[in-house]
This record gives sequence, structure tokens and C-alpha cells, in this order.
Amino acid sequence: MRTASSSACSFHIHNVFPSRYLYCDHHPRPWAHRGSQGNIRCLQETPFCLKVGHLLPYSMSESNTTEFTNPSTFILLGIPGLEVAHVWISIPFCTMYIIAILGNFTILFIVKREPSLHEPMYYFLCMLVVNDLVMHTSILPKMLAIFWFNSMEINFSACLTQMFFIHSFLLMESGILVAMALDRYVAICHPLRHSTILTNPLVAKIVLAVVLRGCIVVLPIPFLVRQWPYCRTNIIPQPYCAHIAVVNLACSDTRVSSYYGLFVQFCVMGLDGIFIGVSYTQILRAIFILPTKDARLKTLGTCGSHLFLISAFYMPSVIISLMNRFAPNVPLNFHVLIGTMSVLMPPMLNPIIYGVRTKQIRDRLLRLFTHKET
Repeated sequence: MRTASSSACSFHIHNVFPSRYLYCDHHPRPWAHRGSQGNIRCLQETPFCLKVGHLLPYSMSESNTTEFTNPSTFILLGIPGLEVAHVWISIPFCTMYIIAILGNFTILFIVKREPSLHEPMYYFLCMLVVNDLVMHTSILPKMLAIFWFNSMEINFSACLTQMFFIHSFLLMESGILVAMALDRYVAICHPLRHSTILTNPLVAKIVLAVVLRGCIVVLPIPFLVRQWPYCRTNIIPQPYCAHIAVVNLACSDTRVSSYYGLFVQFCVMGLDGIFIGVSYTQILRAIFILPTKDARLKTLGTCGSHLFLISAFYMPSVIISLMNRFAPNVPLNFHVLIGTMSVLMPPMLNPIIYGVRTKQIRDRLLRLFTHKET
């Protein structure tokens, strides 16, 4: 005999969807529970029992181990457990999107119009701005559709495309931060040679290398994902298609993909972090040998915006790692919120940080709004 909660879930499913839309999963996860038969599952504390007929159209009498390669759709839950608050949750995310769009386009406009900003640091900043705009646009429109219109389905190919964009542009952002660290190192440690070392052709080559690295390193991931059979569920307990979320849905051996993901995480982005750390070690050494305190503070101030960006990019990953290590019982919806904010917060912060802290951008922005020209 089923438990009360399982019965309630089963009753809701049978009355809303045909029995062939139920799904099986013998790999329990923390965001759902099973009935005693192991083939009916429902989210805790949500009114939404899960329909997966678009992916796994088979009845309860069919085998629980049936494999489906290249499923038609996935279902993105948004923030699991907080479905009733999706409209309210959408307000800060929509605000972030508007700020990111307006702020980043303003940065691009100012850098284009201001000749004094035609320097390597601001070229890299423009690349970061474009990178963030593309990544934001690949995530937020679908996320807001989930929150506002309950549009949870996403085509399998569209999910893989979104996954590629998210991870490749995250990798590009890491590479851009390394390029910015290189610029700060040359500007502070070799100021007289800055213009001869970081020439426009070299900057263009760095930009091309960052883009190619991001695309080439991430490209195998969606191809690996496409080859897997899916026989568990098509429910992704997130508002976007992240690699690890899709890995958890496959019913085949995914160790190759998992190991490759770890390689990208530690051997690529980890090396980026080491390079940034080494650059700033040399920068601090150069700063501390300056003769006056004012000179040291002024020189360090030129790195402030970049340091804020580095913190915004890496700190959420550190927080998530600490949560997994020391607080394993944190609710899933909190993990999803933190992970989503870690992806979407930097694009909003970039124009704010550089607009407030960079005198040339701030002055140009004031002239733009007061209609004054030099």
C-alpha cells in the first residue's frame, strides 16, 4: 500500500495526465521521493507532479529499463520547491537582465566613442561585455518564460546548444580575466614597455585564442551528451541546461564525460586561477617597492575593478564547494539559486564596477547624460 504522500502524487498524476506519462527512476535524488513500487515520483512541497510523456511515452506496464537515445525534450523545473514563488523570483532576475543589457551596451558605446579608452585593458573589457551579453541572453529569456508562462519544455537540441553556450562562455570569461591580469602585470611591472608589448595585433591574437579555447574545449561535451541513452527522466531540477544536470539523467556509463568535466574545471580554469594569482603576486611585489604610500595606493587602485570581477567570478564556486563539504543538507533550491546567481551576477556587476571605478568611463557617462562634449 502506498504512503499518503505517494498516493496524493499518484492521484494528481492520474487525474491530470494519462498513465503513459508517468516515468520510472531507480536512482533516487534529493529533490523527489518514490512510492513503494519505485516508479512514481513527485516533488516535495510542490503542486507540480512531473509529466514526461514528451520524452518517455511508455506505460507503467512497460519495462523500467527501456532506453531512449536523443529524447525530444527536457523539462526545466526552474527553482524546484519554489514553483509558487516563481513570479516573485523572476523580478530580481528580470532586473538583472535589464541592468546587464543597458549597462553593457553603454560600456561598449562609451569605449567606442572615447579615444582615450582605446587601450588593451578596455578592448578586453569590451570582449568581456560581449561575452556576458551572449551568455545572459542564452539563459535568461528561457528562464523568464519558465517563471512567467510555466514554459518548462526545451527541445533536446536547444538544451545541448544552451549547455554549449553556457560552458564555453564561462570558459571564455575565465580566459578574459587572465588577459586582463596580463595587461595589469605589464602596465605595473613594465610600464615603459606596455604599448610595445601589448600591441593591437597581439591583443587580437589573445582574443582569438580565448575564443577558440572556449569553443574547442567545450565542444566535446554536447557530443558526448548526445550519445547517451536516457531511461530515467527528462526532468532537470534547474532553470537552464547545465552539464552536470544532464549527466545525472543518463542511464549509461558517463565517467568519460565526468572526467572530462573535471579536466576542464581543474586543468583549464584552475590554471587560469594560478596564472592570475602569479600575476598579482608580481604586481604586489612591484607595488610594495614604490617609495610613497600614495603611489602604492594609486597603483593598486588601477587593479581594483579587475579584482572585483575576479571575486565575483570565483567566489560563488568557492561558496558552493564549501556548502557541499560542510553543509550537505542544504536544500536543493538554495543550491540552484546560488548556482544560478553565480552565472548571472557577473554580467550585471561588470558595468556597475567599471562605471563607478573607472574615471574615464564615469566622466564620459556624465557628459553623455548632461549633453556636454569636450
